[in-house]
Amino acid sequence: MHEDALRELLETVQDGKLSPSQALDRLRHLPFEDVGFAKIDHHRSLRVGMPEVIYSAGKTPEQVGEIFARMAAQGNVVLATRANLEMYEKVHAAVPDSKFYPLSGCIVLRRDPMKRGRGVIAVLSAGTSDLPVAEEAAVTAEVMGNEVECLHDVGVAGLHRLLAHRELLTRACVVIVVAGMEGALPSVVAGLIAAPVISVPTSVGYGASFGGLAALLGMLNSCAPNTAVVNIDNGFGAGYMASMINSPR
Repeated sequence: MHEDALRELLETVQDGKLSPSQALDRLRHLPFEDVGFAKIDHHRSLRVGMPEVIYSAGKTPEQVGEIFARMAAQGNVVLATRANLEMYEKVHAAVPDSKFYPLSGCIVLRRDPMKRGRGVIAVLSAGTSDLPVAEEAAVTAEVMGNEVECLHDVGVAGLHRLLAHRELLTRACVVIVVAGMEGALPSVVAGLIAAPVISVPTSVGYGASFGGLAALLGMLNSCAPNTAVVNIDNGFGAGYMASMINSPR
């Protein structure tokens, strides 16, 4: 925010014309930082509890690097999704304590390691080909302060692999299930547990999967009432929503 606006706000509080809670409410709606090609919303965490997330696809490495660095200068948590190694190199040059997850393309800065979720978020993937989307979900939930446990390659083609991990399923407060092909795994999982299940269809599959549309429609038509569905390949959305469900508030 602009220094003059902040100074004016502080003076108003000191003069007793505004309470601290009222000042905080104003902070939630103060202007963004305009860097020309982007308007960075530094106050989003005050409004919704999580800083703005950088969607890197379509941006240049230089743009991602500058946005990430400016956000890192203002806070302890930054997440960029759908990034590549060239983008990370620009970020790392400016923010050396950032970390890159090449499988999912996530770049993370988390200087505050505190866990804030009520319990465990479990992330399940039906097959190894679903791992990039599953990792995006897991990284997002971890960045938002949750304990995350992952279970991979437990699709319905070999159901015994899933049933061997009933303890994790029953212990988790929220379960994210990532699956392509026909998208059947979330319904199976939801029928075994009482926790909410967030279904993530992936674009994994042969021709008739239609780039994930078959899995999406299958999940939307699940007979299990404790399921919800995010968009195709949207691991970030699943991790974010799971974190909100797992929040102690």
